[in-house]
Amino acid sequence: MDPIAFFVEPFAYDFMQRALGMSLLVAAVCAVLSCYLVLKGWSLMGDAISHAVLPGIVIAFVLGIPLAVGAFVAGLACALMTGYLKYNSRVKEDTVMGIVFSGMFGFGLVLFTKVETDQHLNHILFGNVLGVTTGDLLETAIIAGGTLLIVFAKRRDLLLYCFDPNHARAIGLPVNVLHYGLLILLSLTIVSSIKAVGIILVIAMLIAPGATAYILTDRFERMLVIAVAVACGSAVLGTLVSFHIDGATGACIVLVQAFAFFMAFLFSPKHGLWPLQKLFRRSGDGAVDSADRADAS
Repeated sequence: MDPIAFFVEPFAYDFMQRALGMSLLVAAVCAVLSCYLVLKGWSLMGDAISHAVLPGIVIAFVLGIPLAVGAFVAGLACALMTGYLKYNSRVKEDTVMGIVFSGMFGFGLVLFTKVETDQHLNHILFGNVLGVTTGDLLETAIIAGGTLLIVFAKRRDLLLYCFDPNHARAIGLPVNVLHYGLLILLSLTIVSSIKAVGIILVIAMLIAPGATAYILTDRFERMLVIAVAVACGSAVLGTLVSFHIDGATGACIVLVQAFAFFMAFLFSPKHGLWPLQKLFRRSGDGAVDSADRADAS
């Protein structure tokens, strides 16, 4: 296939242009938040909230209100419930999150099977980025843009809270506000991502870019840049691949992100299993040894 046609042909269609725009918006906001989630150790929290929004979506449909509102309320309720149970019981946070998100997801499935609706469950679970409208794109742009602005304005406070909450409290930062603010931003991000990648795949978008960048650098500023670059690059490549193989766009994007993570895991200069410097050094040493043997002979 002509390489130029591979990149140009899909964007002759309006739905592919909207799909790419939606994918890039979701990738950017998820990548930024993923850095904080990885640093904080909240990867499972993203999983919990993403699954917990299902009953909110179903209830919002029944009440005739925007699905995004129901999803946001359900996601935030899940986060608050998790925090309450953690601080008022002996059960650890990961166990609480597992119970809460699985319970709410099961509740959502029961509601879905009992409600007469033309909404297709697969689109809620796995997304339908090729079917997004201009209105969907605008709604996601507003949510993603607002989230990024807030994170940028409070990036240093959020970084200190995620890295060392005790130190943040000691210097007078409003730790509780930062805690619940981050949960709200996470809920908003998941809501904005559902139409693109769905409830199940959004968790990968919230983990893979930050985890990849965490392996590649020790500086948080660079981590943010690398995470956004990996996420946006994966969004473009995954969207193009999905068009040519007629595959699910969200799944293709997630697969590209997973591939990028494993490449970083294997070949990261500092933390990789087989750092590239060592591989090049070995090959260089081998070439030197061969030259020495040739000179000796």
